[in-house]
Amino acid sequence: MSAISVSQAVVLGVVEGVTEFLPVSSTGHLKITEGLMGIPVDDTSVVGFTAVIQVGAIAAVLVYFFKDIVRIVSAWGRGLANRAERDNHDYRFAWWVIYSTVPIVAVGLAAKPLIEGPLASLWVVAGSLIAGSGVMWVADRMGRHKRGEEDTSLKDAMLVGCSQILALLFPGFSRSGATMSTALILDLDRVAATRLSFFLGIPALTGAGLYELKDAAGAGVGAAPLIVGTTASFVVAYASIAWLLKFVARHSFNAFVMYRIIIGTLLFALLGTGVLTA
Repeated sequence: MSAISVSQAVVLGVVEGVTEFLPVSSTGHLKITEGLMGIPVDDTSVVGFTAVIQVGAIAAVLVYFFKDIVRIVSAWGRGLANRAERDNHDYRFAWWVIYSTVPIVAVGLAAKPLIEGPLASLWVVAGSLIAGSGVMWVADRMGRHKRGEEDTSLKDAMLVGCSQILALLFPGFSRSGATMSTALILDLDRVAATRLSFFLGIPALTGAGLYELKDAAGAGVGAAPLIVGTTASFVVAYASIAWLLKFVARHSFNAFVMYRIIIGTLLFALLGTGVLTA
């Protein structure tokens, strides 16, 4: 019998799609949702399932930014073949994405037992939601929002890429929240920070989903829940991306900060009263 039913997969896919790119922590929301539905959050197949349905959200990024990705990959290919093309910003940016992915891959592999064990606790999620909101609040006020996407550098990409480790180790911190906050501290404007977060997340999240596929498929999650959950994640994530880019062009991150504090506090209350177990 599958560890996750088709109906549960739909719910988790929608939650993943809504929260993957919003700075509110998709991992945290998935764990909360799993807990409320009675799904063991530290079960190997469940951890694998949540990683796999992230591929649906990543597919949404690939489709939404298809023209940008083709432009960047094409520039990278031309640069590999022709030295004269290597001054192109897109060629350099492609390498920066690759370089900035290495640290999170190394930490992810080395700390896998911790990530899937003690750090998967809902207590960690609750604390990380609130701690991450503080980081976002400070970053939004520290940043001068004076640099656009064309002004990014290798330093920016590496620092923003490495900040993904916070979300990897502390579910609830939010990968997008950590990357956007770091980009804001580096004085990128909100739209540039958001787009950089999207692009840097593609290799890490895709790799995580493919790596975990064996655990999800081989430890109790059937093909139907995986397909349904991933599809739901794709559809909802596409709409979420479009909405977020329009939102950050006109608003600060205050709404996300307040939401995270409320959810984190509520989760502490649910855990403290025994409604949810860590």
